Parts: sequence; structure tokens; C-alpha cells
Amino acid sequence: MAERAAIALGSNLGDSLGILTGALTRLFGHSQIAEVVRSPWYRTKPVGPPQPEYLNGCVVAEVTLSPEELLDVLLKIEVQFDRVRRQRWGPRTLDLDLIFYGDRVTDTPKLQLPHPRFRDRAFVLVPLADVAPHWLDPVSGQSVTDLLKAVDCSDVRLL
Repeated sequence: MAERAAIALGSNLGDSLGILTGALTRLFGHSQIAEVVRSPWYRTKPVGPPQPEYLNGCVVAEVTLSPEELLDVLLKIEVQFDRVRRQRWGPRTLDLDLIFYGDRVTDTPKLQLPHPRFRDRAFVLVPLADVAPHWLDPVSGQSVTDLLKAVDCSDVRLL
């Protein structure tokens, strides 16, 4: 049975727009992942150590994979675009985060759903509100739109 998943994308190294576009092509080239809707791209200030600005966006996909299988696909796509994990919140060619998988709540060493820090991140909430404004966070019970009202969005600009 198909389930909807919300995925956040980001890049701040290399040809970020080309990398993000290529990542979407690979993601939606998977036979068990279909695009429902995608947000525009946004320029955002980085969180963490000094580094270039990010390009960020979100997509909603319909998937017939388990959350863990979807996460594995996302991690493989990151590697295909030379993602190297050197530093927490450091620069990266590609970051793919599974934000929601239906209304599933999961907390394992490999996967946390919803994504544990999405509620505080304007660079996730702004594009997520473009594609899923009424999606309810199964932990807080708040909609994406309501969560967005609680964060500072001044560092998020439409590309």
C-alpha cells in the first residue's frame, strides 16, 4: 500500500541546483517512488560552522517502500552525489532528510520520524509549507503552517 512521505533537500557545495535536480531525477526514477508535488528552491543561511549559503526545497512523494527502505534510497543518492559526512552541520553536496512518512512516529538508532529537528528549521518548514501546509506533525499535533508561524524565516529567500 502506498504512503506519502515528505523529503527535505539541501545543497551548498558544487553546482547545488544541478545536484538537487539530479537527486530528484534519481529519486523519482525509482520504481517505488512517485512525485506528488515539489516546492520551489530557496536560498538559506547555513546552520553550524561558517560555510556557503544553501539551496533548499521539499517534495512530497508517494512510496511503496518501508520508511527504512526509503531512508536507504535517500542515503544511496547522497553518496552518488559525493556526500561526505565530515562535520555535524557542515557543508555538503547533498542532504536528503525524511521529514514525514504518513503519520508514523519512529525512534530507532537508524531512523527518527518525524525528523527530530524539523520543527525549528525555517529552511525545512518554508518549502514544506509550500507542498504540505496542512500535514499534521504526529508528535505535536500542529500543522506545518502552524509550526512555521513559530520560527524566524528572515534568512529564507526564494531562488
